[in-house]
Amino acid sequence: MLWCCHSAGDLAKKKIYPALFALYVEGHLPKNFSIFGYARSKMSDEEFREYIGGSLTCRLSDGENCGDKFDEFLERCFYQPGQYASEDDFRALSDRLSEVEKEKEKANRVFYLSIPPSIFTAVAGCASTAASSPSGWTRVIVEKPFGKDSESFAQLEKELSNYLTEDQMYRIDHYLGKELIENLTVLRFANLVFEPLWSRQYIRNVQVIFSEDFGTEGRGGYFDQYGIIRDVIQNHLLQIVSLFAMEAPVSLAAEHIRNEKVKVLRSMKKLSLDDVVIGQYRGRSGSGVDKPGYLDDDTVPEGSLCPTFASVAVFINNARWAGVPFLLKAGKALASRRAEIRVQFHQVPGGLYQDKLGHDGDRSSNELVLRIQPDEAIYLKIINKVPGLGLNLDVTKLDLTYKQRYNIHLPDAYERLILDVINGDKRLFIRNDELDAAWALFTPILKEIEEKKIQPETYPYGSRGPIGSHYLAAKYGVRWGDILSAED
Repeated sequence: MLWCCHSAGDLAKKKIYPALFALYVEGHLPKNFSIFGYARSKMSDEEFREYIGGSLTCRLSDGENCGDKFDEFLERCFYQPGQYASEDDFRALSDRLSEVEKEKEKANRVFYLSIPPSIFTAVAGCASTAASSPSGWTRVIVEKPFGKDSESFAQLEKELSNYLTEDQMYRIDHYLGKELIENLTVLRFANLVFEPLWSRQYIRNVQVIFSEDFGTEGRGGYFDQYGIIRDVIQNHLLQIVSLFAMEAPVSLAAEHIRNEKVKVLRSMKKLSLDDVVIGQYRGRSGSGVDKPGYLDDDTVPEGSLCPTFASVAVFINNARWAGVPFLLKAGKALASRRAEIRVQFHQVPGGLYQDKLGHDGDRSSNELVLRIQPDEAIYLKIINKVPGLGLNLDVTKLDLTYKQRYNIHLPDAYERLILDVINGDKRLFIRNDELDAAWALFTPILKEIEEKKIQPETYPYGSRGPIGSHYLAAKYGVRWGDILSAED
């Protein structure tokens, strides 16, 4: 198997090559594999090995020395310079691949397009025409963004389909490779206790939260082309909602799971501006630490209205979820770094113990939390009697924190997804009709925001986001304590 990573950039160095090395160390890569970097930069094989070597780390749990593994892996890494739109350069790459493959009866090739979307089509075309495997299968991994709206996505798909079949394309969303997302369907469909509760009869609201405690950090020029809705909500968070809310698939086959996800997306109610809050972080000074605002980034256009925060309420119009708000919140330069799903249940009818819980009636609501990052965990908030002679009640957790329960290293999302590509498993990859449905939901509201030049509400760097987001959450029954605090 030949692995061709079309980038010598940041993502490849920090994520893709380390993921490949981890898979090699743990014995998950095919016996005969080679890795080729391909980019416009001039570099020798040795320079390439030195370039990626500094990012490779070993995590063997049995204390085995990784020195041999490190050297063995790098010996299988090569570099081929070339232009992205040159079939001749891709033929030169294919010739080098063929040299490595010459004694193999069958050789498969994987191309990872870790490149700007503007050259997706050119690279896919050259790879397909001039560098496809002559004896095995050829698969292509495509990184987001998959267009900027329905029209650009449709154009991209039309162009890519000239060179690749749907079976060959693996549209990667690394969030779907997170451990807690992989466990989401297991939690629901393998545990009888949850399935009856997974509906509007018992669930009051669902929050899917993504927050970063840093800003654009000099990458504002790229971010400004997309904004937080396109960058996070339309893909990462919407994918999580579709997995969370889908009906039980016929089987665990990729197409059966993706069929159910598409049904959820197609059932979503048209978005309204009344259910959208956008924000943009401003600078903060004090305590000896100055934090620049979004507009202070030299790479950001002057006066940009690009949102760095968004809170969106979406509704699924089907028998299971009608009326239940799904609150999707994402932002940069917030108080903490976290990603989680919070499921708040209705209060117990009758309120038998309400007077024992004080004046905060919402304390009587159970809550299930799936913390995706950091410190992966699943916990259920319950009402419990405090030990003693009195009848005092408390809110406590039934807690499954992964690092406490499992003495193992959790694989990086890219490790899982890369292994799935090698094995031909597309469960965690996005099908074209999923993206079509996702863009159909968000394109109208994005155009309305941009055409009306809606001013984002500013919020201080390191805060909990714009005030408008708190009111939107309260409007749909999220208790105020959870709005104010990122901690439990």
